[in-house]
Amino acid sequence: IDLDTARQELEEFIPHVKNISDSSIKKMAGRDLTRFKEFKKQGIAVKFGRFTQKENQQIQKNVEEFLAITGIDSAEKLLFTSRYPEDKDTIHRLKTEHHFCEKISEGIPRPWRLIYYRARKMFDPNNYKGRYTKEEKEKLKKYQALYGNDWKKISELMSRSNLSVAMKFSEIKSAINYGPWTKEETQKLMNAVKEVVRKKLQSENPDSLLSLEQSNTDLWIDRELLYQPLPWTEIETKVGSRYWRQCKQKWNSILTSKLARGQQLYRGINGLKAKINLIKRLYETGAEDASEVNWDELSNAIGDVPRAYVQAKFYKLKVSFVPLWKRRTFSEIIDYLYEMKLPEFEEQL
Repeated sequence: IDLDTARQELEEFIPHVKNISDSSIKKMAGRDLTRFKEFKKQGIAVKFGRFTQKENQQIQKNVEEFLAITGIDSAEKLLFTSRYPEDKDTIHRLKTEHHFCEKISEGIPRPWRLIYYRARKMFDPNNYKGRYTKEEKEKLKKYQALYGNDWKKISELMSRSNLSVAMKFSEIKSAINYGPWTKEETQKLMNAVKEVVRKKLQSENPDSLLSLEQSNTDLWIDRELLYQPLPWTEIETKVGSRYWRQCKQKWNSILTSKLARGQQLYRGINGLKAKINLIKRLYETGAEDASEVNWDELSNAIGDVPRAYVQAKFYKLKVSFVPLWKRRTFSEIIDYLYEMKLPEFEEQL
């Protein structure tokens, strides 16, 4: 089908399709459109966000079955073919003959590209190598001086994943300050976040900046936008004196403070109400796994706070009140809280 028709048809399944490049649309039309229509017939919606445990297991199954069919002897060879130049032509031929794209995405209602990236993350042995040694840090600095930010090349030389080397270099190069945040640093951080979110908004919807300029409130942006992943290495550069992880932690702290508006949400009667609401909302989701929960929506259960705040309160609930919680599944923990603790909390209230 032609490009405009493909974009129109994909819009039913992917609301942000207008922001996707023409070349990606062409690939999605070939790899995803038929799959999405089949899932629709079954009443299954296309998903984004974090992969569930069930989806991870399905990817594992798909990869193992493809290896068995083709005789390729490892998932690393299948998913990181460029690491094996002598086998490259054979592997590419087997992938084509046995319909690699269709097989790897079987049973998973997500865009093929996201499934492929998830599989690469799951099966990359370079993802799980622990702390960097002093020698590795020196090598990383040397390679970055030689190749700039070509993290793909550097990751191959270091036998680490792209993300790992990029983030580690970000930490190494920063003039790191481990003391308390100064007022100036905090203001720099807030300005940096504001700037990158403005930039994102402007690229996605130029009209939204008008309402942003007219707003005089502290919360200068729709709170849902503040939960979205932010480019922390870019923010780190703008702050100058802290590395990206510190910036992220400090921003979450600022966000919680601002959105909670100083309320003591977890004390006295308010605390009981918050626990009751959170347990009820979690039970109503019917989720089998924590990754299936929309934590942003649940934030309303205990007040206008970020998702991390809600997740922390749930963790405290299960640790404090659910015996042997480590041996229970997510749904068993929710059932226990609903059946055993909810009546107690309601009686106390």
